[in-house]
Parts: sequence; C-alpha cells; structure tokens
Amino acid sequence: MSDQVSDSKTQSRFTWRRGDVAPLRVAVLLLPSFSNFGLAAVLEPLAIANWLTQRQLFEWSLLSLDGSPVQASNGLTTVADDGLKTDQGFDACLVIASFDVHKHSRNVALKSWLRKQALFGAVLMGVETGTELLAAAGVLDGYEAAVHWDNLQGFQESYPRVHARPQLYTLERQRLTCAGATTTLDMLLGWIGQSVDSELAREIGMHLLMGKVRAPADNQLDGGPGHSGLYGSKIRRAVQLMEKALEEPLDCEAIADEVGLSRRQLERQFKHQTGLSPLKYYLTLRLARAHNLLQQTQLSVAQVAASSGFGSLEHFSRTYRARFGCPPSEDRSQVWTAPVMRQPLARKR
Repeated sequence: MSDQVSDSKTQSRFTWRRGDVAPLRVAVLLLPSFSNFGLAAVLEPLAIANWLTQRQLFEWSLLSLDGSPVQASNGLTTVADDGLKTDQGFDACLVIASFDVHKHSRNVALKSWLRKQALFGAVLMGVETGTELLAAAGVLDGYEAAVHWDNLQGFQESYPRVHARPQLYTLERQRLTCAGATTTLDMLLGWIGQSVDSELAREIGMHLLMGKVRAPADNQLDGGPGHSGLYGSKIRRAVQLMEKALEEPLDCEAIADEVGLSRRQLERQFKHQTGLSPLKYYLTLRLARAHNLLQQTQLSVAQVAASSGFGSLEHFSRTYRARFGCPPSEDRSQVWTAPVMRQPLARKR
C-alpha cells in the first residue's frame, strides 16, 4: 500500500497511511433537486471500500442546508443527518446538486461554510452542478473544473476565474470535480486510488463492473453540445463553423465555400445527415446557446439575444416563444419543470 500520493498536485494532507485508525470523515451535502444517481455513485465506492478492507476507512454524514429531508430530482426524499453548522470539520466535503443550483449560489451561509471547510484543509468535491456552488464560494478560483456540456457556456460566463473544461472529471490539489452521472464513479475511484490505495480502487471498480477507470481529460462528447462528431467530415466541419460563429452567424454560401461544397450540396447533405436544413440546424444551435444562458446566468434577455446572433429583440422573443412555448423572460431558472432543449443528432443510416 502506498504511503503517499505520487502526484504533488493532488496530494491531500488527509492521505491515509498504513496503521491509521481514525476513518476519513466525509460530508455529503445534498441540495434540493439533486441527482439520486450521484448520491449512489458517491456512497457505493466508500461502502465497498469499508467492506473489502473490513474496517471503517470512511464514515460519512448526509447534510442538507438546514438539516431537513431533501427531495431528489426523481421525487425520492433522503433524510439528512444534520444541517450546516459553523463548528463542523471534515476531511472531505462533496457537494451534490443538479437542478436549480443558480438560486443556491447566492446562499451566503452555504458559501461561508464551504470557505471554512477549505480553510480547515478539507478536500472539496463538486458533483455535477455542485461544482458551481464551489465556484460561487470562490474556492475554485484558478483551478480546473469539469463541467457538464449542457452547463459549460453558462458556467464559463458566470465564473471566468475558474478554468472550466468539457472533460469527465478533475483531480487537482484539494479540489475534485466531475461532470456528474457515471463520471462520479471515476472521480471517487480516482480519489480513493490517490488518497488511500490504488489497488483498492481497482478492486472496487471490479465489484462495480466498471472495467478501467476513464482518464480525467477524456471528452464528454465529441464536438460538444452540437454533436458534430456524429456527422460526415464535411458536415462535421460545417457544424464546427456554426458553433464558433453563433454571435455573428455566417451565411450558407460562406459555410459551403469553406467546406468545399456548393450551397445545394450542403443543403442536401445536411438534410440527409441531420434531417434539418443548414439554416434550421444553425437556428437550433443559436437557440440552444440562448436557452443555456437564460437559465444559467444573470445576463439580460437583450444580452442573451445578442450573444446568440439575434439583432432584433422582438425577433428573438418571437422565435424563442415558438420553440419553447414561453417568452425568454420567463425561462430564467434551470428547474425540472422548465422548458427542455433537445439536441440535434445524426440520423441512422
């Protein structure tokens, strides 16, 4: 069993050593509408570690903001062991959040608690949008953070001091983040491997039927939200051009010329591979950006319209309402019941 972590960037002062008796104390903070999958992905590796070693390597407490039970996004309720208190101290703190996190990013008591845990030397981990709460508390400034592709644009706009990345997870010094879902398991096993025992982490992965733990820097999706990696080379290039020019949209002739097709060929191939014309696909990408910025940032509707390539606020509002069934001014929270932006995918051929 390793006596220390080999990578100094990820070393924690709570690295477990042979002969240690006291378990690592882990706080799992659940925010309303959190992901139950995320909670299971956090607790199962810790429980299996205790089971395999036949000792209590980890002990955990489920926390909520005020100690009350917390309802997950799927409607199930979890009983909390405690609320946030100023005298609490943990070796590691995981923040699990999913929907409506923007509201909690303004919670002064929560941000103060996270900063205090950081001051005490705790390893801080963000699961899915729990990373945004760490960023809001200022404890991720200068760090890399893995952000789910659907939240990346809004996160980058809101927290420019954090180096947001469209990767699976990060293990950097005392800060760990993951994009959520299955990447939570990768992050937990990475942490256990570095802070406790790499062989134990591999054995836990075997019991979870995970196979090889993925590398932190692996991309979440080829081409990001536009899924441009799913298309043929020329259409993929066309989509990449669109994704890079959402604020000042290109015309079809310019895109066709850039990828070496005539406009007619571009339109025919787009229709064949995506089911949409280039203009409709482009509009979908622009509306996706507007949708994310409206729900995930404090930018005004006019600023969102301009950032999404709409020169007229009236045109933007009319187009947005036609797509989502509500004006942009009424779509300002990323909650379970809010309008959903479906992403364009390649047709099966």
